[in-house]
Amino acid sequence: MSRDSVPSAPRAPRPLENFRFSHRIRVRWAEVDPQGIVFNPNYLMYFDVAVTEYWRAIGCPYPGAFLAQGADAYLIKATLEYKAPARFDDELDVFMHVSRIGRSSMTVLGAVCRENEQLVSAELIYVFASTTDRKSTSVPGSIRRAVLAYEGLSVETT
Repeated sequence: MSRDSVPSAPRAPRPLENFRFSHRIRVRWAEVDPQGIVFNPNYLMYFDVAVTEYWRAIGCPYPGAFLAQGADAYLIKATLEYKAPARFDDELDVFMHVSRIGRSSMTVLGAVCRENEQLVSAELIYVFASTTDRKSTSVPGSIRRAVLAYEGLSVETT
């Protein structure tokens, strides 16, 4: 197998103390499988909830702040790495960090943790598209500025 055909693993999230945002979730009974652990696709739901809360925390509540700019964000790639399982009634912290903003896309890194143990890491790639024709469009300026300010990033690091 050539090196080019090997799937890439998600980029390791920055150390958790560097994540500025987290959202707490408690595992519900309906989210565990017969093995008694969180059924793996539910972690995508946890990340989705945390991304929505991230937007609210930086002053760009979803979907209003996006639609007001004539744009929406679509998840085009999600890569998860499972390290340990969560179980019913665990309290989990879902950490989120925008690590890159391009012209029309952004990369969000995430981590699900129980106390000090990281259970799952994620790399989520979103592309922005016009709400009228769903064609690629630039990340709206107000959203770009809010992310850069919240994350303490400069334009050169995106």
